[in-house]
Amino acid sequence: MERIGVIGLGRMGSAIAQRFAAEGFNVTGWTRSGRPVEGIKSASGLEALVAGSDTLILSLYDDKAVSEVLDALLALDLDGKQIIDTSTVVPTLLTDRIDRITARGATAVDAPISGGPELVLAGSCGIFIGGNEASAARASGSLAAISGRVFHVGPLGAGLVMKTINNGMMQTYYNGLADLMPLAKRAGLPLETALRILCGGPAGMPMVADRIPKILGEDSEVGVTMSTIYKDCDVFQKVVESYGLSSPMLKAFGASKSAVDKAGLAEADPASFVNLAYDSGGDGYDIF
Repeated sequence: MERIGVIGLGRMGSAIAQRFAAEGFNVTGWTRSGRPVEGIKSASGLEALVAGSDTLILSLYDDKAVSEVLDALLALDLDGKQIIDTSTVVPTLLTDRIDRITARGATAVDAPISGGPELVLAGSCGIFIGGNEASAARASGSLAAISGRVFHVGPLGAGLVMKTINNGMMQTYYNGLADLMPLAKRAGLPLETALRILCGGPAGMPMVADRIPKILGEDSEVGVTMSTIYKDCDVFQKVVESYGLSSPMLKAFGASKSAVDKAGLAEADPASFVNLAYDSGGDGYDIF
């Protein structure tokens, strides 16, 4: 069976590793911090991880981390290896290196994931693959083990463009909540009532519906954090700008970061954003 090496064992990387392991794969993890994950073998170093893996899955936080790891990989024997970058980073990190990667006998795709760790563990996240047909087919075969929603969306870099569109629409929805939840508060409309009616109709979004228990304080588990969402928003704006376009809605959502930080919610689940918008009633913590 295919040997999986996961590079980066934060919330998402850990979930990816655990999902592969649950599906019966031989999984080894490595992270620069040395952070172990229960039930996942840890490699002694990056070289050992590469030597013992057929597929290398990157799940790293930002551009700097991905850039450093890709450069480190290019110094190792990559013959026959498959590199799948699931990180939410600018696509040029991979596209600028693809010729050197293929020259070393490896294939590579970008395959960002839509959905938090809980959706990865449940096998219901969305995965958007960018790469040539052969590379994408190989990656799709590997990633099918962790999700039934794997899409080859175009050439290398297109995966992150699709995530920009997909998750950018979610962030746009947050803009709407920030605008309209204060109205519900001022009118005396209970938050739960507003959300259940909204999420039960055509104006609803699963992202919010799935978080109702968190919004109501019935579930305190944090999936993705608000700080990560704002980091992604910055990446999305760079992607849009790289195509000569702009997104006022993404810019508006990014502007809400100061209110979230001021409220001490940077490391909280996105459910906190809905509560903040509602509780403000348009006063105090202005979202925009």
